[in-house]
Amino acid sequence: MFRPKLPTMPQPTGTAIPPAVVVEPTAIAPGTPAPPPAPVAPAPSRPVVQLTPGTALALVGGGTAVVLVVGAVLVSMLLTVAVTAVSVAVCAIVLRSLLASDATRR
Repeated sequence: MFRPKLPTMPQPTGTAIPPAVVVEPTAIAPGTPAPPPAPVAPAPSRPVVQLTPGTALALVGGGTAVVLVVGAVLVSMLLTVAVTAVSVAVCAIVLRSLLASDATRR
């Protein structure tokens, strides 16, 4: 009941022979001559980017926004480090004064 039943692999019955393909020659009927192909300009290997005044203004505005956002993040991180350093220094001074006053009382 709890044993899985594996399917048995079917045994090959014989050799497989591919069907024969019959190729019949066709005749080409002479007709009107095809027009010569039009000359095709070679495609550029890289797409050309055309900057209009609107897109240039958008790029400058986007770059300015990115610089301002990154600058604000960096300044806020620097301010966080400075505030943390000042608070640690104040705690160190308070602990030093408490330990010094405790040592002079004894």
